[in-house]
Amino acid sequence: MEDLTKLDPRFVTVTRIRTALATLPLLIAAFALEGADILPFGVVLIPVVLLAAFIIFRIPLRRYAARGYAMSDDRLRVVRGLLFHSDTVVPFGRVQHIDVDQGPLERAFGLSSLTVHTAGTHNASVNLPGLATEDAAAMREEIRAHIKRETL
Repeated sequence: MEDLTKLDPRFVTVTRIRTALATLPLLIAAFALEGADILPFGVVLIPVVLLAAFIIFRIPLRRYAARGYAMSDDRLRVVRGLLFHSDTVVPFGRVQHIDVDQGPLERAFGLSSLTVHTAGTHNASVNLPGLATEDAAAMREEIRAHIKRETL
């Protein structure tokens, strides 16, 4: 087994921000319930805040630790998953096209996602988030150069 390259550490921060935004409606509902004075103070708010803090701070670290990739001369291997583990190998000979994507949050942190589209219908694309933008572009160009050599 080849050693896996970890994602960029800024991926943890971006994932924490996304997770915080996802927990925001739950926190707002908990504050609204507290403001309604239906239950004693803290019965809803304290557990919700503790749960949100755990989710925001712990889960992104676990997701970061569970992801990695390895790129060799002829293939890209992407490993991910906490509960459902996935180890995907994409031979460069099957690659149809490659995308480098950024959302506003990724752009602010200098990160990108590399998506490799392959021939086939089931699971025909592999996404690798959390790469430094320069690394994603370099990987795209390296895969593209390999594809170009094969078609000549």
